Formats: sequence, structure tokens, C-alpha cells
Amino acid sequence: MQKTFIGPHLRRLRLERGETQGAMAKVLGISPSYVNLLENNERSVSVQVLLRVFEAYGVDWRDIAEEDGTAQLADLRAVIQGPLFTQTRPDLPQLRAALVHAPGLVQSFMTLYRSYQVVSDQLLSLTESGGPQLTASPEAAVHDIFRRNRNHFRELEEAAGLFWPEPIDRDELYVALKRRLRDTLGVNVRLCRVEDLPGALRQYDENRREILLSEALDHPNRTFQLVHMAGLLEQRALLDTLIQRSGITDPRGVARLRVELANYFAAAVLMPYAAFLAEAKASKYDFDHIATRFGVSFEQACHRATTLQREGAQGVPFFFLRIDKGGNVTKRFNASDFHLAEYGGACPRLDVHTSFRTPGRIMPQFVEMPDRSQFFVFSRTVDRPTWERHAQDNRLAVAMGCAIQYATEIGYAESFSMPDARMTQIGINCRICPRASCDQRAHQAAILTQPVDELRRGVTRYDV
Repeated sequence: MQKTFIGPHLRRLRLERGETQGAMAKVLGISPSYVNLLENNERSVSVQVLLRVFEAYGVDWRDIAEEDGTAQLADLRAVIQGPLFTQTRPDLPQLRAALVHAPGLVQSFMTLYRSYQVVSDQLLSLTESGGPQLTASPEAAVHDIFRRNRNHFRELEEAAGLFWPEPIDRDELYVALKRRLRDTLGVNVRLCRVEDLPGALRQYDENRREILLSEALDHPNRTFQLVHMAGLLEQRALLDTLIQRSGITDPRGVARLRVELANYFAAAVLMPYAAFLAEAKASKYDFDHIATRFGVSFEQACHRATTLQREGAQGVPFFFLRIDKGGNVTKRFNASDFHLAEYGGACPRLDVHTSFRTPGRIMPQFVEMPDRSQFFVFSRTVDRPTWERHAQDNRLAVAMGCAIQYATEIGYAESFSMPDARMTQIGINCRICPRASCDQRAHQAAILTQPVDELRRGVTRYDV
């Protein structure tokens, strides 16, 4: 059986109640020395002691016993693959030992490294802006919250499962949503002409209790926006709880997190967990098929697939990346070990950029990171709402990827011979990628770089 370590959780529980180790030992009926061993993860907790903790302190077992080391290990592995640690890179057993025996130190290290990333990026941007602001962006803070939760929120899944008291015919979903909003919340829905809702696709008029939807939205997105608003209005208390738990206090970060949590709720309502997972496995993650089956967009189906991380019922752990034609990363979610670019553009060797040449077609690719970890990635363009002729071709591109060992579960990889699949060498982005001789390099690496050899011209001006 797998051993369960609860050291950091137990210590936090004790400190929150102002107890000494001796006082907790009396409550649990064990010795103070055993409490000390448990807190330092030098002993795994027995079922009997775990039950006493639940009974004595009234905590949910999932809050204290849930194994959250997978995402932490992935984050830690991604960090130590940076060029800073080339000479002193710890191996996987050492990383696992650090998480078990010194979780507080690991957390402090990760905080320090994130601060270093922010400072490095701001220093690089000094010539492009009026001055640096040494704080993480709201999007980066929200991404960290989702990553810490393995891109899965049990409470939102449970709330979404209770959204419809009885099954609804999918063909009647939009009408049923309008009726529910009117009867339950006293909120009406009105479809507006583009010129009557300039520059917006959806707006909620709180005074008139009215949701305005632009006619530029297609049917799946009109439905999604209504469920999103239902989540914001009906699940306010739950969203407040999750936001408070996140530790984000900056108003911009709070607003962004609330929107993303409501998006998560909407996706969970429209694509119920068990049904979606079953369809994904049966179709080998054919996202066009899945989108059609659930009446959602291709992008929404891809995004939902990244959340399938329920304990005991997990799907393929995907990462999701969305870029614009300029290469800017506009959305990212991650349930894998892949390290997504936080600042600047994604690696130009990723075929997600090439997908703009073949709109609507899947672009499969096998890639290898500088640390030699390998992934299967597939990309496709997605259309954005268009309501006037000069806004045509308003496309974005999305990329979905997973560790190579999961590629056999993905239908898009079936045409490849797995052992002999050609690997494209990529990096996170040019600013920190150590591949000096890459023919697509657009920036010299920010750290650990050698001076350019003035007597030699490489494949790029940055090739040393």
C-alpha cells in the first residue's frame, strides 16, 4: 500500500489552533515524539491516527490527506531544468525526498525562483516600458493557483453536477438556461445587435437584471456565456471561498480568478465529468467529435480535457496553450510536466505557429525539451467572433500536448510509428532556452550566455 505523509498539513492544523505538539498528542492519544515524527514526515500516518485527526479536529479527509505532490514535483522539475542548474541539477529521487522531508524549504525555493523570473523579465523589459513593476501578472498568479490544484476543483465539479435537478435534452439547453435564469434569479436574457453592444460579446446589466448577448456569438458560445453568468450569480459564495483559499488579494488577480473559476464551472455543467471522460476515451480524444457531441466549441472541449484529474478517474494529463498570430500566449492551462511560457511568445519550433497556414486542420508533432523530456503535441486554429469585414480572419491557435507515454491514447498520433517518431527540439522560449545553435533563435538567452564570437557567423546572429 502507498504510504501517506501529512507532515505539513498536520503542522498547519496544529498551529492554526495554537496547540503544542504535546497538546495535539493528548488529543490524538499518541506520544509527542510521534507527533514530531509525523510533522517532519519521518513516519507515515496510520489509518487509525488519520481517523482520530478527522474526528478530533473536524476536517475533511480530502483536505488533509489529498496527495498534491504530483503538481509540486512537476513544477520543481521544470524549474531545475533551467540553465542556472546545469552543473548542480538534482536527480528525481532527490526532488522526491525534498518534497517529503522539507516541503517548506521547497515552497520557499519555488517562491524565490518565481520572484527571480519576475525580476529577470522586468529587467529585460526596461527599454520597452516606463519602468518595471516587480509583481507577477494576474494571469500568472491565476495560472499558479490552477497548477497547484492540478487544474481540478472538486467543489466546482460537485456544484456543476447539481446544476440541473433532472436531465435536460441537449437540443433544449439554451431555452432551458434562459428559463432557469428568469425563474431562479429573476434575470432576463436579451440578444442584441452588434451596433447596440459595441466592443463586447456579453454584458450583465445588474440594475435591470438583464444579460445582453451579442448576435456575433455563435450558438455554443451563447450557451456557454449563460452558464458562465449562472455560475457567477448562483455560486458566488463558493467562488468567494475558493478565491479566499487561493491567497490572491490583488483586485485584478481576484477578478481574473473569479472569471476563470466561473469558466471552469460552465465547462463542468456543459460537459459533465464522467460522460466527457467516457467519450474522450472512446473517441481517443477526437476533439471535433467531442465538441459536436456536447454542443461546445473545439477550444472549450480542449480546455475541459485539461481538468480531468479527479482521483481514481483521471484522463490524459494535457497542457493547453493558446496563441495569437503574433506568437503571444493568450491562455494556458497545465496538468502535465510541460513548462509553459509565462512571458513572451512560445517556442517558434512548435507547429502551433504553423497551423495558421492550414486553418482548421490538426497539426501533430513530437517534441523534445532541453531536459530531454518528450511530448506529443497537436495544434489547430480556432475562429473568433467576427461581425464586420475588417475584422475577418480573427483567428487564434490552440495546442494540446501530453507526455509521450500517453500518445498511444490519442487518435491524432495513430499515423506515426511511435519508436521512430521524429522529434523536434524545442525550448520554453528564446529568452531562456539554452539551445544556442537553434536556427529559430530570436533573442540571446538571458542567463549563462557566452559572448558572440566576432570571427564566426553562426546560423543566427545569436549563435555563439
